[in-house]
Amino acid sequence: MPRSQEKTKLSVVTNDGRQTPDTPDTEVCQKCFGSGMEIVPGKGAKQCDCQKQTGKVNPFERVRVPRRYNGCHFNSYEPTNPSQTQAVRFAMNFTQEFPAVDQGLLLTGPVGVGKTHLAVSILKGLTERGGFSCLFYEFGSLLKEIQDSYNSFTHTSELAVLSPVLNVDVLVLDELGASKPTDWVKDTMAHIINTRYNDKKHTIFTTNYLDERMGNEETLEDRIGIRQRSRLYEMCKTIEIKGADYRKSKYAR
Repeated sequence: MPRSQEKTKLSVVTNDGRQTPDTPDTEVCQKCFGSGMEIVPGKGAKQCDCQKQTGKVNPFERVRVPRRYNGCHFNSYEPTNPSQTQAVRFAMNFTQEFPAVDQGLLLTGPVGVGKTHLAVSILKGLTERGGFSCLFYEFGSLLKEIQDSYNSFTHTSELAVLSPVLNVDVLVLDELGASKPTDWVKDTMAHIINTRYNDKKHTIFTTNYLDERMGNEETLEDRIGIRQRSRLYEMCKTIEIKGADYRKSKYAR
């Protein structure tokens, strides 16, 4: 077997931090170290050969990654400035090192700089590694599902909606702060953030709101409150991504 396709056995880290002995079933590719992405010197990242298998059922459906983002992966993200290059590096490091990481990530920046692209790439990388539960939710859609659970005709409950959100190993909560901050929205957001904070669960947040006030624009603290912003400082490493809206440059005529 070529060296590039060799596998190495690793101990399994359980949710409570314990390690189990090496087992034949726990193998990690030496090219991508389980991330699903291979770093090519001078060229960036590409999908590792170990991931190029045909006939596999799409594993991302249960992660709830919207179809819109099927093409998002580290190898399809093209940085255009140093902040984007740095963001890719942090996202890939998180994917490769999880669960041996202390914090999640808070990806901030204007629309169209690839925040969601990188968040989805993390979930895909972890799903390809296997052994971790992952979930994607756009914050507004999550609120809508919770509201719908109050309707007896939907046959769902608030607990059924929130349980995976609170307990999943890695949660992506997209567009934090985008929903109008009513008391109910703030309470629901606080419940999610506080529960995952207390349980030391890893969360990837994306938001268009910054910490520094720009003119009359609201800050992230304005949108989610000072208490929740304080929680996020401890829960997540803040990564500001700069750049122009790639959708505008690609699709505007």
